[in-house]
Amino acid sequence: MKALVYQGVETLGFTDVPDAIPQAGEHLIKVEAVGICGSDMHAYLGHDVRRPAPLILGHEAAGTIKGGTYDGMRVTVNPLVTCGVCPACKAGRENLCPERQIISMMPREGAFAQYVAMPMSNLVEVPDHVPLEKAALAEPLAVSWHAAQLALQALHPAMERRALVIGGGAIGLAASLALKVMGLVDVTIVEPDPARCAFLCEQADQIAVASTDQNYPIVIDAVGFGVTRASASSLVQPGGVIAHVGLGDDKPGLDVRRATLQEITFIGTYTYTAADFRDTAAALFDGRLGPLDWTQTRPLAEGTSAFADLRAGKVVTPKIILAPWS
Repeated sequence: MKALVYQGVETLGFTDVPDAIPQAGEHLIKVEAVGICGSDMHAYLGHDVRRPAPLILGHEAAGTIKGGTYDGMRVTVNPLVTCGVCPACKAGRENLCPERQIISMMPREGAFAQYVAMPMSNLVEVPDHVPLEKAALAEPLAVSWHAAQLALQALHPAMERRALVIGGGAIGLAASLALKVMGLVDVTIVEPDPARCAFLCEQADQIAVASTDQNYPIVIDAVGFGVTRASASSLVQPGGVIAHVGLGDDKPGLDVRRATLQEITFIGTYTYTAADFRDTAAALFDGRLGPLDWTQTRPLAEGTSAFADLRAGKVVTPKIILAPWS
């Protein structure tokens, strides 16, 4: 099969690789659409020791089951494979499973390929009316759904239900959409890049601004750099909540003194539970998350140039979807 393989720092190759082989309890999936995630970019830049070369990256996938009882079923993929028996899994907190594995991270190859193998428990059936290019967004949307849910659970009931999202990429935009589904009307996205800001301003029900002088009960940092943690620390209201879902760097920025003196809750959040993934997929399928028309699609064979364009800051759309069969 053909795959886009990470071969070293800023080096990808579209090449032939051994076919994906399902193990016991797994199904072979013909990948029709797979998104480029920020974590793929971290690996591409050589910043993720968990993703050493050579490795097939990509974990935001949707496609069709090939063979077996469910042959032809259209599915979106939850890439988080967990043990199912540890205390975290039994409590419905699969994202904290100590044995968790994610495709595109050793030892599991990813979905920048024509085929990938996954357990049935990781697949959600996609209705016929939903394009698989949109179904592939279930994974990044679930990341933000989980973050939004945690932030709202931590918010004091006496506080206003307003939120600021730092970062207008896919995770930030998805966080805005999830918050609105969960009942917030006043959600602002801060995006400093003028081109992306202009793109977001054209999206229905989105507010994108270059800066803000307000304070917010909820701040979601969807970037995760020291500078954005500093911004989140200064922009959250006393008694408010910061949900930190970005992994940009590990530099200082969080104002621990202010968080302590003003009882600011800081939540680090990573991935999602299986229930979150299913709930997000349901919201995607029934249209509650909007038209999701903020992507562009390119052939997987052009994945090298897609990564180069992202690296150069030439892409204003929040998400690039790669098509392995184009």
